[in-house]
Amino acid sequence: MQLPEHQQPTRSGQPTPDRSIDPIKEQARQVAAAVDAVYGQPATFIRVDDPEIPSWRDGSRIGTTPPVAQPGRTPMSKGATDASVVMLAAGGGTFLACGGVSLVMWASESADPVVCGIVFGAPTVLALALGRLFGKVRAANAAAPAPVHHHYNGNVIQDQRSVESKTYGVIANNRNQTR
Repeated sequence: MQLPEHQQPTRSGQPTPDRSIDPIKEQARQVAAAVDAVYGQPATFIRVDDPEIPSWRDGSRIGTTPPVAQPGRTPMSKGATDASVVMLAAGGGTFLACGGVSLVMWASESADPVVCGIVFGAPTVLALALGRLFGKVRAANAAAPAPVHHHYNGNVIQDQRSVESKTYGVIANNRNQTR
């Protein structure tokens, strides 16, 4: 069922055929169309059906333009991500420790910065030195070949014979020949 001509629904902003064009509404429609054109989603890909260009995974064709660096953080491997998290945590811990020491020195008004540096810095330096020492020992142990010990008592006979095995039939029947 159709509505009569004068009751037909119209698209938003389009003038109706039986009415005169209102210049203000026409101008508003043009402004709305311009805003839609500016803020509309641009195409993020293009499909090229040229057999000369190599095919990608899903069968769509891609051009020969090199990739463009995207804004933001670059992708990292899992190891690099883990290392960066450890570095950020260590930096935050250092910041909190140093801030605490500064707060204690500021609050006491009589703390000597050299004494505080020695008291709080000596364990850190000692821990770093021991960690480095243990790391060097571990690396030296890993690089050293495993010791091989041979202990012989009495006469030693070296046998260089080889044995070949042949199996025949449905039931295994081994006949070894020594050479």
